[in-house]
Amino acid sequence: MDAGRGSHPPVTHEQAFEMVRDAGYDGIAINLGAADTETAYKTLPYFRQYELGCVINAFPASMEDMLPVLQMAREFNAVAVNIIAQVIPSSVDEASLMVQDWIEEAEKEEVIIEFETHRNSVTNDLNYTTQLLEAVPEMRLSVDLSHYVVDRELSLPPGKEEQEMIDTILRRADAFQGRVASAQQIQLQLEFPQHQQWVVQFLDWWEAGFRSWRKRASESDTLIFQTELAPPEYAMTDAEGMEMSNRWEESLIMKGWVEDLWARLVKEEAEQAVQKKETTGETVSAT
Repeated sequence: MDAGRGSHPPVTHEQAFEMVRDAGYDGIAINLGAADTETAYKTLPYFRQYELGCVINAFPASMEDMLPVLQMAREFNAVAVNIIAQVIPSSVDEASLMVQDWIEEAEKEEVIIEFETHRNSVTNDLNYTTQLLEAVPEMRLSVDLSHYVVDRELSLPPGKEEQEMIDTILRRADAFQGRVASAQQIQLQLEFPQHQQWVVQFLDWWEAGFRSWRKRASESDTLIFQTELAPPEYAMTDAEGMEMSNRWEESLIMKGWVEDLWARLVKEEAEQAVQKKETTGETVSAT
C-alpha cells in the first residue's frame, strides 16, 4: 500500500487492513488489475480478522475469465464483483447478449455483478452505455463518472444532452467509484483551489445518484461507495515523479463528504416522513 506524497511508507497487507478498519471504513476492494489472484487470496484471513466487507474489481475479457472471479467472490463472501469488461462489441445488440450471459452466470453462482463505467471497457462510451442499459434492464452499474468526463472532455456546466445521459447512468447506479476528474485530467487533487468547481459538480452528481438509489432500494440493499484514488499514472506527479497530494488523506476527506451527504439525505427523508404523518395522519417511517 502506497498512499502518495507525504504518506505512510509502504505497508503490509495486515497493516493496510488495520489502517482501513481504524479509519472507519466498512470494507476493502480487491483490485485484480493490480494484483493476481494468488496474492489476493492471501488477504482472505484479514477480511475475517478485521471484519471488513469485500468487493472485487475484476477485468475479464471473456466468460472463461469471469468464472474463477465468481468462485473467488463466493469464497470471500464479496458484496459484489465490479466488472470492467475488457471487450467492446461493435454493436449494442452484441454487447447486450454478452452482458445478459454474464449476468445469468453470476446469478447461478449467487454473486452480484455490477458493470463499471470505465474507459477501454464495454461501458467505454457514454451514449453507447445508455443504449446498452435500455437493452438490458437488469444491468447494474458501478458508476465512475471521471471516465466520461475525460472521454468526452465535458465542460462546466455539462451540456443538456450530456447531462441527460449522465442522469440515465445515475438512475441505474448501484455503486459508485469516488474520483474527481476534469475534462483534461482523470484524477484531481481534492483540495487545490482550481479544482473546486469540479469537486462541487461531482458532489452534485453523487447526491443525485444517492437520491435515485434510495427511492428504489429495499431495506436489505447496500450502496457501495469506493474512495478509489489510484496511484500514478492516474495520480498527477511533479518533475521528480512525486505525487502532488496524499491519496490516503484525500480518501478520508472524500469519505467524510460522502458520510455527511448520506446523513443529510437520511435526515431529510425522516423530516419529510414526519411532516407527511402530521399532515395526513398516516404512519410513515424513513430509514
